[in-house]
Amino acid sequence: MQLLDTLINEQRITIPPLFLRRNALIQDYEAEYRRSMIDPDHFWGEVADTLIWEKKWEKVSEFEPPHHQWFIGGKTNITINVLDRNIVNHRRNKVALLWVSENGRETLVTYDRLLRRVCQVANALKAAGVQKGDRVAIHLPNSPDAVYAMLACARIGAIHVVLQTTLGVQALKARLDDTMAKVVFTTDVTYKNGKRVPLKGLMDDAIGGAEYVEKIVVLRREEPKIDLSSEREIDFHEFLDGQPQWINPEIVDAEHPLFILYTSGTSGKPKGVVHVHGGYMVGVFYMAQAMYDLKEYDIFWNTEDIGRILGHSFIVYGPLLNGATVLMREGAIDYPNVHSFWKTAERHGVNILFTTPLTLQTLMRHGDEAIKKYDLNTLRLIASSGDYLTADVHEWAQKKILGKRGCVIDSWWQTELAAPVLGDFLTFNIKLGKVGKPMPGVALDVVSLEDGKTVPPNTSGLLVLKQPLPHLMRGIWNNEERYKKYWKHVPDCFNTGDAAFYDQEGYYCVMGRIDDVVKISGQRISMSEIEKTLSAHSAVAEAAVVGLPDKLQGEKVRAFIVLKAGHKPSDTLKSILRDHIRRELSSNAVPADIEFRESLPKTQDGTVAHNLLKTESLGNLDHP
Repeated sequence: MQLLDTLINEQRITIPPLFLRRNALIQDYEAEYRRSMIDPDHFWGEVADTLIWEKKWEKVSEFEPPHHQWFIGGKTNITINVLDRNIVNHRRNKVALLWVSENGRETLVTYDRLLRRVCQVANALKAAGVQKGDRVAIHLPNSPDAVYAMLACARIGAIHVVLQTTLGVQALKARLDDTMAKVVFTTDVTYKNGKRVPLKGLMDDAIGGAEYVEKIVVLRREEPKIDLSSEREIDFHEFLDGQPQWINPEIVDAEHPLFILYTSGTSGKPKGVVHVHGGYMVGVFYMAQAMYDLKEYDIFWNTEDIGRILGHSFIVYGPLLNGATVLMREGAIDYPNVHSFWKTAERHGVNILFTTPLTLQTLMRHGDEAIKKYDLNTLRLIASSGDYLTADVHEWAQKKILGKRGCVIDSWWQTELAAPVLGDFLTFNIKLGKVGKPMPGVALDVVSLEDGKTVPPNTSGLLVLKQPLPHLMRGIWNNEERYKKYWKHVPDCFNTGDAAFYDQEGYYCVMGRIDDVVKISGQRISMSEIEKTLSAHSAVAEAAVVGLPDKLQGEKVRAFIVLKAGHKPSDTLKSILRDHIRRELSSNAVPADIEFRESLPKTQDGTVAHNLLKTESLGNLDHP
């Protein structure tokens, strides 16, 4: 209750500057929100009408719980609006992608060049036998090549499955096996903190002898180039050689799957969240303008990973649908030092910085002296998402980075939702420590975990979505029963899995996960998945993990290990187990602490007493 009271009693506010209020898309929030609630189909139909459709829909939406459809009968291809629409006007020779590396390399890609490159990759995929509905795995770092591959899949109606470069062998294998990817894009290395991080070896082990993988396209970035030892492998550039720079977009139904993106759940098995061409396109197009104040002339820097929903929606689709320029960076934000971050913002005249609380905390740790050395007058908005933004970090970013010339806003959404559903609006006061109000078209409620009934203001409960959205996921790949569970707690409502409360003025605060999932650096990781991976090690007899609060990453993992006979506790063994998690699961899932025990506490039914372990751990945190 102490945490809840602290959040409720937080009184600090900021007021957006007048010039931002005047230029905001939504001038009268209350009126716009009421309009969207009175007739949601008319509201979303108006948004969709501003985009290009090969065939207009016959009906905006249908909802037969738990399934929903949008723009029924409509036909399009998202790349028509991302690419084709932007080369038949003044944007043709405008920069679409601006890529920078931590070693100082830069690449500029115009909308015209982006379309040509995407078409080459699309033609190469078609030549390799990829057809509409086939899955293509993309295991590439933040780079234009990853964007080419994603949009090429969309262009031909294939389904892209982007795999984060932080994943280990078993995590990669689980996702490949689930989707039966026909083609896999991978690379020799990525770069972070001045180090080369090998990737291809992990993918080699993950693919193994999987017969469903017909082609492995390898982006070789280093000299001398690594050998390609398998008959299935081909160099990325050779894959594209000679391919035409045009291909007609595959016209697909509005409900045709666009991508599968994996997130963790309570069962330990990753969930393949499915999003579709039509509804996803409409949702991210609108939210980029309404939430993030995006204009076509903006330089929009997204600091996040293209392999997360933050990257899918606001490195690739949202900004490009709106004709803006996206800046993406590969590597650590503060390498070789924090000056490189601010120098990039100054050099490229960044207007909007899209980032996470973790990144802002990292910048805050470096202090504000470096900020003063750079001209950041072009920067008008910092948009945070992906985790809880504390009032202190929010206030620091507002005062030390922007001052009175801009505004820091917060927003909340998740992989399943694909675009913001809660956020700060530029036309009303921003309450620090809260995440604003529902977006137009979004009906939310906070309900009791016990009976599913609405709780009063300033009372924590489960955050649910009361009606579907165009950009709400359509299902879980290969797992209908798992999808249905999202809708079971409250009839006809979508369970977000997050705890929240709202105040008397309708401002929300999202407090974190209720289920058996930790959120580390914005990535959701199943604790049971970590336990299973630890238990698979030859030295481990039994394993339990708990999530604990962490100032830098949001949460961290503490593991409790019972060893098999013949193995003794040691720091060396701790390092071996951490390496095991890093290789098999994810670098983000590596336990911050490992404690060896003779046995684990159990409940009456014989299961591990996780609550007791967590209580003990929190007590140790309070009394170090």
